[in-house]
Amino acid sequence: MELKLYESLIGDIKARIRQGQVKAAVAINTELIFMYHDIGKMIVSRQQNEGWGNAVIPKIARDIKNELSDVKGFSERNLGYMVQFAKAYPDDAILQQAVAKLPWGHNIVLLQHLKDAGTRAWYAAESLKNGWGRELLTQKIKQNLMVKQGNATNNFGSTLPTLQSDLAQETLKDPYTFDFLTLTETFNERELEAGLVSHMEKFLLELGNGFAFVGRQYQVTISNRDFYIDLLFYHLKLRCYIVIELKKGEFKPEYAGKMNFYCSAIDDLLRHKDDQPTIGLILCQTKDRIFAEYALKDIQKPIGISEYELTRYLPNELAGSLPSIDDLEKELENEQ
Repeated sequence: MELKLYESLIGDIKARIRQGQVKAAVAINTELIFMYHDIGKMIVSRQQNEGWGNAVIPKIARDIKNELSDVKGFSERNLGYMVQFAKAYPDDAILQQAVAKLPWGHNIVLLQHLKDAGTRAWYAAESLKNGWGRELLTQKIKQNLMVKQGNATNNFGSTLPTLQSDLAQETLKDPYTFDFLTLTETFNERELEAGLVSHMEKFLLELGNGFAFVGRQYQVTISNRDFYIDLLFYHLKLRCYIVIELKKGEFKPEYAGKMNFYCSAIDDLLRHKDDQPTIGLILCQTKDRIFAEYALKDIQKPIGISEYELTRYLPNELAGSLPSIDDLEKELENEQ
């Protein structure tokens, strides 16, 4: 028996086992969702036809516990969610929807936070596509991702092929929420940048799936002159570099020209022949949308302009008790 052929066979068998395990887990979860939906419908039907109130739910919970003591998941609270679930999805169209493939805990989050069926369907599909856990799904709902996503001012339609333009449009959002930062109201761009890098995991979650961090103050040399890009990323789905420039205050038209220059530099110096064109993202505190559209009108490189929100400020009188920006930067350098 040739060892390499045998190892190949074992590898194929292991891959098939894993595939089967995943499919089995999905099938079990889907059946659980269908069962909860059916039970919810049964209770709702009796409540409507027999005039039973909500008092029947704790009675059902007690009887199931007494008669099927080894069965879990039928507490009074969970039965209440099943009733809500059945009312939210009154027909069997649920069988074709993303919610049928989500864990029950995710569906509870959707029921608790969202009344509109279309909005629930959107977040369910996004959660399934991106593999969000329950906490992250809750966070995305609270941040109003559905409204933010695809809302950035941009010139993608005139600078990118249609498919890439659509994907880029979906990838960027407006505004971005950096509620994990605590800065003084007199913060500068360098402090904002250091804060984002020191909270990189949370920053990446806010940016969304696909962003891979390349560098901070990334140096590019053009005609023997050095320039420094605030933040450089590579996007795994878009297959391109993304240049991010951080600006305090209102958007200014000269930011677009500088970003155009940076995108050209990255395209010339780093872009692989199989990569898509580099995209620029300017993050500022405020922008006039019409003003921003005019600034991008004749720009040749794909650029988006979004706002960012800082929800927490540190009183200026306490700022002196915290490490300076130089101290933070030294700490970041030591960790690398």
